[in-house]
Amino acid sequence: MTKPPIGGNRTGRKLGQKVKKGKLKASSRRWLERHINDPYVQRAKLEGYRARAAFKLLEIDEKHQILKGARRIIDLGAAPGSWSQIAAKVTNSSDEDVRVAAIDFLEMAPLPGVKILQLDFLDPEAPARLMEAVGGTPDLVISDMAAPTTGHQKTDHLRTMHLCEVAAYFAVEVLAEGGHFLAKTFQGGTERELLTMLKQNFRQVLHVKPASSRAESVEMFLLAKGFKGRKQMPETEAEA
Repeated sequence: MTKPPIGGNRTGRKLGQKVKKGKLKASSRRWLERHINDPYVQRAKLEGYRARAAFKLLEIDEKHQILKGARRIIDLGAAPGSWSQIAAKVTNSSDEDVRVAAIDFLEMAPLPGVKILQLDFLDPEAPARLMEAVGGTPDLVISDMAAPTTGHQKTDHLRTMHLCEVAAYFAVEVLAEGGHFLAKTFQGGTERELLTMLKQNFRQVLHVKPASSRAESVEMFLLAKGFKGRKQMPETEAEA
């Protein structure tokens, strides 16, 4: 069971630390203080995960069981790699038998059992390269992708929602029947057309916000469970 992190003695670091005033702007100092005092950040270091985001996936899985039985996983927007760490563990992926493919335009340090592609997911070559890297049909597509921020809230929102939509259509193209899709989205931001498409292709579609997602954050996760499988074209259409 994924328990909420406990500060203080769990990590050997006391919560409530302050960053000394210096050249840092007040806003930067506040961000740094929040980061070093975040119990999920401390727990990630203690348990060997590359980022606090690991607990978002673990908490979602605890309730919805999306990792159970997964044999191959594709991780979109994977850097720095905490979701890929979990994916490699649950699939028993190894460098000799790779079952996890990860992609990000940012550089990622190597991970055992994970084939890492440093590439923009929107690159036309990305889907084919991911499928080659994962070595078979994935049971789970996970996406923590978010567009680089411009400072313009509406623009940033639209760009990240576009990534969510592209990831969803990719999942429908590659998932094994019964597989699942999980992607970052924003509160109130999922397009109706995308939800309709997912409901047509999955048995259950819902929004989830794990406890490890900061309360002030507008991020949520769009979860589509139980892929119904791709519809076969009638022979007459296929031959046309």
